[in-house]
Amino acid sequence: MPPRMTQRPANAAVGVALIDGIPLVREGLSALVHRTPGLRWVGAAETPSIGLRMCAKLRPDVVVLDAGLDPRGQLGRMMSDTYGIVLMVDETHVSNQYITNAISGGVRGIIRRAAQPGQLVQAIQSVHTEGQYVDATLIANLDTPVVRPRRPNSPGPPLSQREHEVLRLIADGLENQAIANVLFVSVETVRTHVKSILRKLASRDRTHAVAVAFRSGVLTIDDESVPRSRTGEEWT
Repeated sequence: MPPRMTQRPANAAVGVALIDGIPLVREGLSALVHRTPGLRWVGAAETPSIGLRMCAKLRPDVVVLDAGLDPRGQLGRMMSDTYGIVLMVDETHVSNQYITNAISGGVRGIIRRAAQPGQLVQAIQSVHTEGQYVDATLIANLDTPVVRPRRPNSPGPPLSQREHEVLRLIADGLENQAIANVLFVSVETVRTHVKSILRKLASRDRTHAVAVAFRSGVLTIDDESVPRSRTGEEWT
């Protein structure tokens, strides 16, 4: 089954979001989605951090992600826990190992950045309805299975009030020393809280913990805390 946060009616439009640093690409996909029946434009972000907040707030069904913004593949693997990811890759700059790792990590869609618009629409629809889409020209020499079992998304024990404060400061971009200064505690105490947060949220690292927290409702975003452009479609 394709990864979806909530069950939608069978005839509901597929919500599409984009994380891409090039304005022309963001404008182009927005226009493509708007004119394609069955698709619904959710929004676009130019950086991964903004994209994570946007997706946590608006809950798209499918997220199109520029592989150039995710050189180590961490963002795609992390977001695949919640969303159907269509990874756009430049085959002249991305290695076979990168594609293999992305597929192994749960990314459901792989498409060339130079693909035709119709192909991208097909990839979005296939990832949503069938749980997979892989550009044959990219995986012709790969042995990795396209579909892999998904990891369960169930946070562990609840965070303490102080752990929640630390997590919120991590989400705001603060490092351990800055967090210690804000909370008037030692850096070692902050490290202890961070370790506990990672364990309770079953997270690989701080970034993953923030993403899990937003998806599960441990952290929430007020409308005023995430500014949007006047169009309401690009997040900045």
